Amino acid sequence: MERETVLAYFDSDVVVDHYALAAARVGLWESEEKIFTRLFQQADSILELGCGAGRIAFGLHELGYRNILATDYSRQMVKQARHMAEVLEYAIPMQVADATRLPFEDNLFDGAIFGFNGLMQIPKAENREKALREIFRVIRPGAWFVFTSHDRENPKHRKFWEQEKLRWRRSKQKEALDDFGDRYEPTDMGELYIHVPTIREMEKVLKGVGFRIEANAMRSAVANESPRVREFSDDCRFWVVQKPEV
Repeated sequence: MERETVLAYFDSDVVVDHYALAAARVGLWESEEKIFTRLFQQADSILELGCGAGRIAFGLHELGYRNILATDYSRQMVKQARHMAEVLEYAIPMQVADATRLPFEDNLFDGAIFGFNGLMQIPKAENREKALREIFRVIRPGAWFVFTSHDRENPKHRKFWEQEKLRWRRSKQKEALDDFGDRYEPTDMGELYIHVPTIREMEKVLKGVGFRIEANAMRSAVANESPRVREFSDDCRFWVVQKPEV
């Protein structure tokens, strides 16, 4: 799967509009609010990656967080987020940035967030690891990093992954896929790429990068989300990890 293929999906008007609607109508999930407010102080400098049209950044701003830098590698998403921030009169800096090559100095931020499975929409395992190493680099020792993923071991999807395993063993998987756990499926907005890891897979790469894993939990175990949130996004797993103190 090529980066440009994934980027074209997120740059498309229909997808940008979908994320803009979520920023306006869905807002911060209850689970996100519980986790973010427990980990981050309002004065903390927070790097948001994969900000989309601004849903999380706007929600944090409304909670009193005033030191957020929202980034996304989609120029169209950032353009939309800036427009919405201007309309709302929210002074939130936003910029285009690739999570695998962050243009920031070491130990700069007090925390980082990669919401709505954004990390898992980076194609190729080595690129997802690059992003994790970059995030580790730019947050200070002791800082928290929160992100979400789907869960390949979810019983709801067990049959699909059993069938997928057979396809890979027979080398009959979709040509565009790089790693077992990848999905590239048609949606109403175009073909969507996402990697679905197991807990063990995620733990291995996080520890390899140097993060200390504090917790992981399914969103449904953290909060009973509203129907609007559940319509926007199905259940996912929160990961709370820390860059160890020196």
